[in-house]
Amino acid sequence: MDIHLLIIDPQNDFCSPDGSLSVTGADEDMKRLSSFIETNGKKMDIHVTMDTHHLFDIAHPIFWMDGDGNEPKPFTIITEDDVKDGKWRAKNPVFQKTALEYVQKLTANDRYPLCIWPPHCLIGTPGHNIFEDVMEALLNWEGSFGTVDYVTKGSNMFTEHYSAVMADVEDSADPTTALNTRLIDILEKADMVFVAGEASSHCVANTMTDIIDNFGEDSAKKVTLLTDCMSPVPGFEALADNFFDDMKKRGVKLEKSTDVLGGA
Repeated sequence: MDIHLLIIDPQNDFCSPDGSLSVTGADEDMKRLSSFIETNGKKMDIHVTMDTHHLFDIAHPIFWMDGDGNEPKPFTIITEDDVKDGKWRAKNPVFQKTALEYVQKLTANDRYPLCIWPPHCLIGTPGHNIFEDVMEALLNWEGSFGTVDYVTKGSNMFTEHYSAVMADVEDSADPTTALNTRLIDILEKADMVFVAGEASSHCVANTMTDIIDNFGEDSAKKVTLLTDCMSPVPGFEALADNFFDDMKKRGVKLEKSTDVLGGA
């Protein structure tokens, strides 16, 4: 049987209690996931996505300023009207047109409004690294069973990339922001797909919604979300609940890691 495990953004900035965008409970999620890999890894192929950012990013405070030159605080929402009215503008005026066009496209595609996040998963920093327990399990797995398929996303500074398979707004000049049909095709051909990672309110939710949207009609039934190996960003619990409800309606299974295959 062809079984695949998709792990979404199991990185220190999300999973460590002192991470810059720490998700409550993520450290314990990742410990359970590590046990699941150690117990069941020989039965499956593994894919790991990694949020991968520059400091200068349209969703980081450094990109923006108000009329007094102040950067927005983390979790500030910037709307199309905010940019049109001058409440927020690009700190570098060269990027003002890009900034306005971006928030207009977000309004049109009805995904998320622009949320300013604490700088996180910066390339080359400890926060970008995979959570230690998971990394150890992956290295042990690679020592015996194969090669982890690492998928990076988020290094384009002018679009958000919650989903591991598609940016919120595609940049036609950057193929890394386009739909990742390679990964989707691999997962759809599998007999079973297990999914874990952070956060259930954002990157897991967007990744899986995009994958299921691009699966064939019956392929969602192959997918199981390991609900004890993911948690929502604090304050966004309702988004995770809505995501779980939508996945169940579309045929995706929700299980604990201890209740599938050999458990953990």
